[in-house]
Amino acid sequence: MGEPLRIVIGEDQPLMREGIVSVMERAGFDVVAVAEDAGTLVRATLAARPDVMLTDIRMPPTYRDDGLQAAIEIRARDNRIGVVVLSQYLEDSYPLDLVGDQAARVGYLLKEKIASPHVLVDAVRRVADGGTSLDPDVIARLIGRTRRAGPLDALTERERVVLSLMAEGLSNGAIAQHLVVSVAAVERHVTGIFAKLNLPQDDAEHHRRVAAVLKFLQG
Repeated sequence: MGEPLRIVIGEDQPLMREGIVSVMERAGFDVVAVAEDAGTLVRATLAARPDVMLTDIRMPPTYRDDGLQAAIEIRARDNRIGVVVLSQYLEDSYPLDLVGDQAARVGYLLKEKIASPHVLVDAVRRVADGGTSLDPDVIARLIGRTRRAGPLDALTERERVVLSLMAEGLSNGAIAQHLVVSVAAVERHVTGIFAKLNLPQDDAEHHRRVAAVLKFLQG
């Protein structure tokens, strides 16, 4: 089965922190460090080099977006470390700032959604595997914002839906289930998305999916 995923957790509220640690450990993950403020979180994460760092956005010292800034710094200093950020608020800029120009190994979830532990566990696994896991409400908000003309204009409505589900981190099989269509139909849509976004055919599908998600967010 291999080594368990190694996790660092950033959360200043004791009850929430203990709850997240418990969820991670019950899922079989190895929690190698916890931090109660952003500075400690950055130091602990870069020292431990975990598979994934999981943090709340609002942390000491300022209780504004310190956790987000810590995640951005960690991604800039070592992009092999996945990051999952938990937010209490739906802000357009936060997920875009977090993703930047690298959509691999990143997750952004609203705190209200993690009442179901499997949602958080699935997000951590997807990010550790090099993918993305963005909250559906965040995706819907980004779709609705005003955007400039670009390659996304070439996509059909169904292809946009498929791409938004890819941004949530869903596999082709999960997308097929969600849309009540065959996996083959989803694969055709994914192939069409790759072609219309001019993503190189010689890249692995995993890399092309991440690149497509990045174009979606930048669009």
